[in-house]
Amino acid sequence: MSRRNISSGRPWESIVGYSRAVRIGAYVHVSGTTATDDRGAVVGAGDPYAQATQTLRNIEWALTQAGAAITDVVRTRIYVTDISQWEAIGRAHGEFFSAVRPATSMVQVAGLIDPAMLVEIEADAYIGEKPL
Repeated sequence: MSRRNISSGRPWESIVGYSRAVRIGAYVHVSGTTATDDRGAVVGAGDPYAQATQTLRNIEWALTQAGAAITDVVRTRIYVTDISQWEAIGRAHGEFFSAVRPATSMVQVAGLIDPAMLVEIEADAYIGEKPL
């Protein structure tokens, strides 16, 4: 089975030793993704909805690079620093996935790698027999 690593080009991928996404056959696994722009700066400081939306846009980009789409997502995992903000984060998730309705979970964590980050999301997709 073939493997394809997807990189966003951000410097911490090589420092930590990970890929933004990995496609193995018909599966795409997107790493924990946050609300950063192309330079790695946090987008939507203090706004959980804006951060969730940017995070999901970043996931959508990674999926596209791997030959997948939001509609192929079967599972997401949402990590938040303040669970009381679940509705704003959930609303953003729903805007991307209301028609897909992947399995998901949302858990509160003590913190993310940058204190300005409020949400991190992982995604897994199954794309069937689409070619690499």
